[in-house]
Amino acid sequence: MKTTNAKGITRRGILKAGATTALFGAVNSAFPAGVFAESAGPETPKAILGFIALTDSAPLIIAQEKGFFAKYGMTEVAVQKQASWGATRDNLELGSAGGGIDGAHILSPMPYQMSTGKITKGNAPVPMYLLSRLNLNGQCISVAGAYKGLGVTTDATALKAAFAKARAEGKDVKCAVTFPGGTHDLWMRYWLAANGIDPNKDVSTIVVPPPQMVANMKVNTMEAFCVGEPWNAQLVRQGIGFTALTTGEFWANHPEKAFTMRADWVDANPRAAKALLMAVQEAAQWCDVADNKEEMCKIIGGRDYFKVPVEDILGRTQGHIDYGDGRVVENTPHIMKYWADHASFPFPSHDLWFLTENIRWGYQPADLDLKATVAKVNRADLWLDAAKTLGVTELPPMSRGIETFFDGKSFDPENPSAYLASLAIKAV
Repeated sequence: MKTTNAKGITRRGILKAGATTALFGAVNSAFPAGVFAESAGPETPKAILGFIALTDSAPLIIAQEKGFFAKYGMTEVAVQKQASWGATRDNLELGSAGGGIDGAHILSPMPYQMSTGKITKGNAPVPMYLLSRLNLNGQCISVAGAYKGLGVTTDATALKAAFAKARAEGKDVKCAVTFPGGTHDLWMRYWLAANGIDPNKDVSTIVVPPPQMVANMKVNTMEAFCVGEPWNAQLVRQGIGFTALTTGEFWANHPEKAFTMRADWVDANPRAAKALLMAVQEAAQWCDVADNKEEMCKIIGGRDYFKVPVEDILGRTQGHIDYGDGRVVENTPHIMKYWADHASFPFPSHDLWFLTENIRWGYQPADLDLKATVAKVNRADLWLDAAKTLGVTELPPMSRGIETFFDGKSFDPENPSAYLASLAIKAV
């Protein structure tokens, strides 16, 4: 296999400043390099992995369908559809020994919520490892057709008055997300708050599984939702609503889904975990090849996976965005990426942002030790080890540095508390 690499990845990009360096030092000291024995195959050829019907699950599905798992000795992998993120969590809690799953395509904050016991039964911690990111970009915030004439984009200030009017008339204004504290919840909350709408006071934030978003908006259950594809495109194709923004417009090349596994499974099967990682990395590279996009969409859209028309997936996967409000963009720079621009690498600095936003909205405690928590869950070290074995010669830095959002706010991983203090609307 010819290994492709994102452009411009150099060691010179590594931040050397105090807090971030300390964080990554903690990661490396907790999990020293060379954990896998190169002379032996996987401890087990079996693993059960879950996925939700979203385009960003493609690396797991393609790793299965194109034989990448089998290529690295994982010949008995099952990739199983999950009904919701709550079901994914429940099955991860059970583990395959209890009739559940060993790992999953997941919202990036969820391994942290499980590891800290915030979303588990009895609030008992279920240690998880975040092994890889699965994609950058590719989510959207979509709005009901009734609001189409307001010019709603990243600038949604017009919605504040519209929502207030609806509430004054007795309507319960609902904005749907896929899981509390998950990425879609954070994108929706940030967008609303940046436009002066308090997501805890001015609207009701409800949870709806991704495949049910379109049907719920069709019967006027919600005013807006945030989800990945193909559900935003399907909404537009059915003439029910429009896309206000893609999340790449919110935060260019932002991290999204992750590949997570139970920590006890990885600890018991380190070589098998490495084999899974190598397969997912190779699948991510395959998914980013333009000539493979149509085949990818046919595979993931099929009856064993999404059960949706290829037309609902292909356009946006190729960079064609019909927003449904008159805007049409070809070759969007905010296309979903699986490998390019470090898409697969689980930057610990990004997990700091997810945790900080979870603190902002009360999903994690304000006194959470961010560095220690990331060091326990983020396994960038395992990603790097697998990538080196796969033949990736130019490795990413441990941080992309300061990140900037559509409203001009910025997050410095060296100083999360300053970012949190700068936000006007929050629960803490």
